[in-house]
Amino acid sequence: MWDKVAKCLEGYPERLAVARILIKNGLSVRNGRIYCGEIVIPTVRISRAAGVDRRTVMQTVKMIEDDPELSTIFRGIRPAGTSLREIARYLDLGVIEITPVDARMPGILACSAMLLAEKNISIRQAIVDDPELTPEPKLTLIAEKKIPGELIPELLKVKGVSKLSVY
Repeated sequence: MWDKVAKCLEGYPERLAVARILIKNGLSVRNGRIYCGEIVIPTVRISRAAGVDRRTVMQTVKMIEDDPELSTIFRGIRPAGTSLREIARYLDLGVIEITPVDARMPGILACSAMLLAEKNISIRQAIVDDPELTPEPKLTLIAEKKIPGELIPELLKVKGVSKLSVY
């Protein structure tokens, strides 16, 4: 997806910055406006986040809507929902943050989930950073309870895992 967006906005680095903010935050473009779900987001808020002026945001929205491919992409984007990552410790949930060798390597999520399931630990959330949008993408698993120490060496043996943080 990002390759298509970058190609369509080639030559417009500020508009590309706006598009990155929209995608990263799950914001859609419909009817000349920016939405988070059904909530309209003011262009000035996007301009501050992207480090551009408000007119650049409006030009980006217009360019997105005028391009059939971009319009299809941005009309369909929706926020992924609530992330428990930052509040997990206050909810007594376990968190495993996995940094992969290569974020495109298949099986890291599946193998990690299987190891948790074998210990009868349910996963409440799995959050995967998009390698096209995040310089150092991670897989974050939020579990129903704290992660037992004996599971850490097993998780580190999963093919493709570079490092692991548990909290």
